[in-house]
Amino acid sequence: MDLRNKQRIFLSVFFFLSGFCFSSWASRIPTIKSNFNLNEAELGTILLFMPISSLIGLPISGWLVSRYDSRKPLSFAFISLALAIAGVGYAPSVFMLIICLCVFAFSMRILNIAMNTQALTLQQKFDRKINGSFHGLWSTGGIAGIGFSTLLVAYNIGMGIHLLSVCLVTLLTTFIAYRFLIRHDRSTSGNKLMLSKPDPYIVYLGLLVFFAAICEGGMFDWSGIFFKEVVNVELFTLGYLIFMICMALSRFATDHVVDVIGMSKTYGISALLIFIGIDLAVLMPTFWPSMIGFCLVGFGTAAVIPMTFMLASGSKKYSPGMAISIIATYGIAGSFIGPPLIGYLAHAVGLRSSFIAFAISGMMLIPVSQLFFRHQKTMNKN
Repeated sequence: MDLRNKQRIFLSVFFFLSGFCFSSWASRIPTIKSNFNLNEAELGTILLFMPISSLIGLPISGWLVSRYDSRKPLSFAFISLALAIAGVGYAPSVFMLIICLCVFAFSMRILNIAMNTQALTLQQKFDRKINGSFHGLWSTGGIAGIGFSTLLVAYNIGMGIHLLSVCLVTLLTTFIAYRFLIRHDRSTSGNKLMLSKPDPYIVYLGLLVFFAAICEGGMFDWSGIFFKEVVNVELFTLGYLIFMICMALSRFATDHVVDVIGMSKTYGISALLIFIGIDLAVLMPTFWPSMIGFCLVGFGTAAVIPMTFMLASGSKKYSPGMAISIIATYGIAGSFIGPPLIGYLAHAVGLRSSFIAFAISGMMLIPVSQLFFRHQKTMNKN
């Protein structure tokens, strides 16, 4: 096996593991809500600490990928992520839960930047698009995580044992796979954050990630509670599971779809699928309509972030790692606003009605993507 394929395999392992860890935590949010007797507003406030921690990681993640080979912060972040997951499972108080979630979010920030920097570097060694497949494996890891969680919930296995096992698997995999990642990928230029006039190229891409993150992050954090409290399904992880399955299937097809119909149309179709899916679940909150609706939302959200990160490498102002770091900050802002906003709206008007915010965010992908492609066209002429 040649080196580039070996590097692709082991980087894929980390994308898979990242999705597995994230969905393992997210699938247990209803359990956390019940264990600590939280209402929707209180849960929304706790979730607010995660994007705050991620924002703190902006200058740190940018500094790390500019100073070191990306595999080093990637491995460090996975180790701290694993320990934070175990801490969430055994947190004795809300305060300790918040501390563990902050470490978790901070670690996710660093590993996402490092993973996507590796992916863009590896993309240059191939004559076909491969970035979508990495994000497909992230979603596949999410499916495995939610499937594992569903099995444990069905057999009444405690959250502590569940998340401790995820911690141990993460640590073992990190120690094995680390040495096979790309070496010497540190950029020598474009690594400084410039506090000047905003670059429209980065701003438009950031806004696309922002609105996608509101939808995607909101589904991660609230789909289980929607199925438990609105749809009234005892096995509340099913909605999250179908969302993740459809997202993974779509992400594996993203590279081909983009080649066939182009990015502009793909953004538009994504927006419509999100809008229709959310409206179906809200207007008909019974089992099958909600499952179909969440399926459509999974298809709709899948392509947005992989496409946008791929476009980040076209920045003339920043290196790929720094461009991804800045664009990802918009995604964190979406996570900052989305899940907590749903919590406050749910407390005020009900969880069912609050999901309309996701439909509105999804439709915003259409005008923002059109503005981006107009700017890109103008930029290429100059």
